[in-house]
Amino acid sequence: MITSSKLSRVAVAVALSVGLSTAAMAQETSSAIRGNITGPQGNPAPGTVVTVKHVPTGAIKTVTTNSSGQFSLSGLRVGGPYEITLDSDTFDDTKVSDVYLTLGEPLDFNYALAAESDIEVIEISASAMSVSMFGQMGPSASFDLQRLENAPAINRNITDIIRIDPRVYVDETSGDANPVQCVGKSNRFNSLTVDGVKMNDSFGLGSNGYPTVRMPFSYDAIDQVTVEIAPFDVQYSGFTGCNINAVTKSGTNEIHGGFFYDYGSNDLQGDSLEGDDVVAPDYSDKRYGFTLGVPLLKDTLFGFVSYEKYEGKSLFTRGALGSGAINEVFLRQQDLDEIVRIANEKYQYDPGPVPTSMDEEDEKLLVKLDWNINENHRLSYTYNYNDGYFINTSDGDANEFELENHLYEVGAELNSHVVSLYSDWTDKFSTELRVSRLELDNRQLSLENSTGQVGGITFGEMQINVVEPVSGERTTVYIGGDDSRQANDLNYDVDGLILRGYYATDNGHDLTFGYEREALNVFNVFVQHTETEIRFGSIEAFEAGLPGAIYYNNAPSGNPEDAAADWGYETHAAYIQDQFNFNDDLTLKVGLRYDWYTSSDRPTENAEFVAEYGFSNSANLDGEGLIQPRIGFNYYLNDSTELHGGLGLFSGGNPNVWLSNNFSNNNVLQFGQRGRNFGYTDGSRSLFDDDIVWKGVEDGAPAGPGYGIPGELYDAVAAGQGANFEINYLDPSFDIPSELKFAFGMTHETEEGYFVQADLLVSQTRDQAIVLRGDLEQVGTNADGYPIYDSVRMPSFVLTNSDEDAMSYTVSFGVSKDWDNGISLIAGYAYNHAEDIQPMTSSVAFSNYQNRAFFDPQEQVASLSDYNIEHRLTASLTYTVELFDGFPTTFGAFGMIQSGKPFSRTYPRSDDNGTDVNDIYNFNPYLDSNNVLPPGYERNGEDGSWWNKVDLRITQQLPGLMDGHRASAFVVFDNFTNFLNDDWGIAERVPFNTADFDTSNPETRRGDASLWEVRVGVEYSF
Repeated sequence: MITSSKLSRVAVAVALSVGLSTAAMAQETSSAIRGNITGPQGNPAPGTVVTVKHVPTGAIKTVTTNSSGQFSLSGLRVGGPYEITLDSDTFDDTKVSDVYLTLGEPLDFNYALAAESDIEVIEISASAMSVSMFGQMGPSASFDLQRLENAPAINRNITDIIRIDPRVYVDETSGDANPVQCVGKSNRFNSLTVDGVKMNDSFGLGSNGYPTVRMPFSYDAIDQVTVEIAPFDVQYSGFTGCNINAVTKSGTNEIHGGFFYDYGSNDLQGDSLEGDDVVAPDYSDKRYGFTLGVPLLKDTLFGFVSYEKYEGKSLFTRGALGSGAINEVFLRQQDLDEIVRIANEKYQYDPGPVPTSMDEEDEKLLVKLDWNINENHRLSYTYNYNDGYFINTSDGDANEFELENHLYEVGAELNSHVVSLYSDWTDKFSTELRVSRLELDNRQLSLENSTGQVGGITFGEMQINVVEPVSGERTTVYIGGDDSRQANDLNYDVDGLILRGYYATDNGHDLTFGYEREALNVFNVFVQHTETEIRFGSIEAFEAGLPGAIYYNNAPSGNPEDAAADWGYETHAAYIQDQFNFNDDLTLKVGLRYDWYTSSDRPTENAEFVAEYGFSNSANLDGEGLIQPRIGFNYYLNDSTELHGGLGLFSGGNPNVWLSNNFSNNNVLQFGQRGRNFGYTDGSRSLFDDDIVWKGVEDGAPAGPGYGIPGELYDAVAAGQGANFEINYLDPSFDIPSELKFAFGMTHETEEGYFVQADLLVSQTRDQAIVLRGDLEQVGTNADGYPIYDSVRMPSFVLTNSDEDAMSYTVSFGVSKDWDNGISLIAGYAYNHAEDIQPMTSSVAFSNYQNRAFFDPQEQVASLSDYNIEHRLTASLTYTVELFDGFPTTFGAFGMIQSGKPFSRTYPRSDDNGTDVNDIYNFNPYLDSNNVLPPGYERNGEDGSWWNKVDLRITQQLPGLMDGHRASAFVVFDNFTNFLNDDWGIAERVPFNTADFDTSNPETRRGDASLWEVRVGVEYSF
């Protein structure tokens, strides 16, 4: 029998809901079962033998309840089904079947045995028991295999799934990157783990959160995914936004697998937006792959393989006025043609055509082995490989236009290995040992680079400023090799070690303790302008060879690899935690975690910096540490309602590229020169003058602008002379940034079977990482209250901590329900108000400093985050019906209604008289964009337009070739809303979150996110 008390809650198949699941452990790859076994009167049943069998693999674990009737088992595979057998000398034996476990989520198996009778074994199917959503402490969301298969995941990315949670915003207006922004935080502050290995962008270059250009593992390899926003478990680390944790499938005693193929093209895409005809580039792409799980040795050794390949096109939807492109810029075709003519005739250079589509590929392989060594020990090994690339724009703002050779390849090759050993030493003590290694080779190669080697570009970057006469809008046209990819190479590796122990005491305390170590080693070459960047103020200046600016940087040796940042550090963590039942209704989790850094690598010291600043620029994180206390609770108010919450300190997610800048930009390894230092930009000499000596010209290239470097600039850099960029350094008093999170929530099950949840999350940033100028001092204030600055030392940018804290809060509601007629619904709403001191949008210190709105460039003011989405309503609906007898049809839909991204009203970069807005400060702190707030205006004080859309997947099951096989065909609509009406589903954004204060309509339509798209495909499984 199962009593109606709390002991009857057996969470055997946790339903998916928005935030309606218990917290999963960081870097966790398994699950656990803990509980109380009692007699029929509620008295403890000590000595009961609990046997847990994983039916697909035959793996068995056995434990005996203690004197209080309690037991605990860890290191269990996720999913199922499991059989749990209770063997008692006093009461009836019981077997519970069809039990399923959720990733990292301890199953509270509390069971009351029946009095002894003539029945040999009482057998119960878990499917007949009530599903439980209870037991959580912090806000989270879990997604199982069924949800993954039925969702309209047109990108085959976990972002297509986790967006169901309204607290998780996936920015679909950012092309294919789809960055994940949790509760108003930057995607850089998230962490992703797969089978226990961190798969987040450890360096911080990308915008998609992955180390690779796409999700580094196959969508079909995923078994479960969880998103943790505020978990109060000491095993969590490496994030302040959210932790995304995925575990992959495994082999079983049965051979199982399948394959898929899907297809898309411009013919399966819309051709109009809001009544405007749009011309999509011609393209077609395809994806295909397979999975296979096999028993290599029954009940003992299992293998699983997943492979996926993508062959497609990088699309470019920008064009000149009147071109019919999806995104037109303020540039006349005749002006563009004139630039191309001059480039060919005067500079002997073909800049390439207007880009429309170019080949791209991606290939993934995952191999997994699971070995049941014996009943007490299990070993798992996962190998993951991914290599892919796409072609990207470098300067793709609304007022910029690139010709094809200015594009560049973004690619990465990843190899990762993880070995996990789960061991039960006694009924009370178990351990988990994990060793991992990840190697990444990141590629950023300009299409102008024909050799594939660092520094292999033949023709440097040129920028031509063009004014459209009717609107007066300015557009910069780019030709040649992008300045930031003229010498750019990144390789890093991460070695990880995790050793954890779990001990269950006789008085009901579950102890967790452990040590972790992660070692990062980085080799990063980033030297801009090694082949020059030359700017022209007009087409006429371009034809005459009269530049407004020339930039050249390099190592004195002429080999940019000599200016590489070669560095690394180790992070360590030690923690201990106790989870126990304070009474029958209250469960507490109390823990303490300590993280600390060690490193012997320091930036090269700059003697001039030391003389002017009085301290060294060689500071690192060695010896820095942070204590992170955490406490969580769960309280059963009654049989249908629980309260939960907690308080904890978290840290992590700060991109390592911010530290790498200090190793690269120290004015010792590389030097820079400007054309103005040698009279090249005052109009007195043309780049076509015969007296210019061009150096550094590639073999076979003509000696001239773009192909070579003016001799004076080249010789000065070779002699170690030049200002370079502003030096970057780490504040010697830098503290580890952290975030204090408080959560409180309620879960309730109605009599009709609805699960309803409400959550409040409040967080406070501490010591947020920001970038300031290190050389500026305020010397006065003007009449409008703007500070007046003077540069009193060597120009510099310092990575430091903010003295101000920022507060954020999120209120969310969720509801879920499964009906017997085949309908399943998840819906949620989140109100979000997130603040930060600086948005820190870039990988470069200079860009982090300028890409924000401010009244004072040195200010530290908590303002609304660039990533905040104030209102977000989401719904996921699936419906299965047999339109054809024996062959179900499944409809899966995702819909969202959300408010727009905030933006700031600022002064234009310069007024009609050409006055620079930065003159307000009596000193131009190297700011290149419209970022100065008028008096009385706030950063992100304006609201963008709302966006709503519905995505749809229709799957029709078809006959398989034999029993147990299943075939299906499917169609996926991205933005089905726009498919129904081209005025619907339109996304609009303000570029870079700033707009001139007197512009009436600063938003631009994001065509790629607005236009409907369809993919069709087939699947076969066995």
